[in-house]
Amino acid sequence: MAKGGGTGTERATIFEADRGRVTAMAYRMLGSWAEAEDAVQEAWLRFAGADLAEIREPRAWLTTVVGRICLDVLRSARVRREAYVGPWLPEPVVARLPSDGVDPADAAARTEEVGLALLVVLERLTPEQRVAFVLHDVFAVPFDDIATTLATTTEAARQLASRGRRAVAADGQPRRRAPLAEQREAVTAFLAAARSGDLDGLLAVLAPDVVMIGDGGGIVPAGRRPIEGALAAARFVLGLFRRAETEMLVEVEPVLVNGDFGLLLEIRAHDGRALPSPAGPELGDTIRVVMAFAVRDGLITGIFDQLNPAKLAHVPRLAQLR
Repeated sequence: MAKGGGTGTERATIFEADRGRVTAMAYRMLGSWAEAEDAVQEAWLRFAGADLAEIREPRAWLTTVVGRICLDVLRSARVRREAYVGPWLPEPVVARLPSDGVDPADAAARTEEVGLALLVVLERLTPEQRVAFVLHDVFAVPFDDIATTLATTTEAARQLASRGRRAVAADGQPRRRAPLAEQREAVTAFLAAARSGDLDGLLAVLAPDVVMIGDGGGIVPAGRRPIEGALAAARFVLGLFRRAETEMLVEVEPVLVNGDFGLLLEIRAHDGRALPSPAGPELGDTIRVVMAFAVRDGLITGIFDQLNPAKLAHVPRLAQLR
């Protein structure tokens, strides 16, 4: 028998029933699947060694433990990300596009996603604000439980979530994301213009204040700072696609990126040779890029390019999505 009653199998059953929820929670707090899985594994080790007789509500207990672990990770991550090469973007979650007739289950699943654009904004919150915001606004955890997680008062937890909410609103992130059909139209027009070299076509689909951010992690070439404004972003995109499609083989597949319409690119040299990396070691024969977009009123307001191979480990290959 395990400590406090309950066999190992019984504990595992209880934990596995909630693993999906706490992993999703950890990912939204951390922006990294690898760190989220580590946090959940640590929570399992603590659960396996806990006195079950003292755990009245395992679901609430796991929420608190995972939240505290994520809070510690966020605090230490700030130091690590200050030394990161170039802009830092979250790890994307990539999936096949739904069928043309989106069923209610697909729609319901998407409402529970947190778009990449919102995850980028959450990076600017304090660790305490981010944990409070995600737990309350995304997972509807009561403020009493959030206060326990943060070792603070219920009112303080409420204020932390409120400050996080105001910061998100101040950044212009809408709480309601554009419908997939609207996103598809904007991104499809963007891709067609980029591949054909149509500057006017790109300007027609980009918002005047669009921001483009690329994360290569110092491994894959990417801009060291965000590109702001439609003209600057359009020229940058045209340059990238012109070089990629004249010098390399480019495959593009529309996908869901954190529940929104996005693109997965695989870029190879014509002769199959290994590609150079600014960090030193060669990348192998393929560069993969996940492009996420923020769309509002039919225009693209944000472009987020994830190129860092370390952050694409969980992303399926094109062959697996087709």
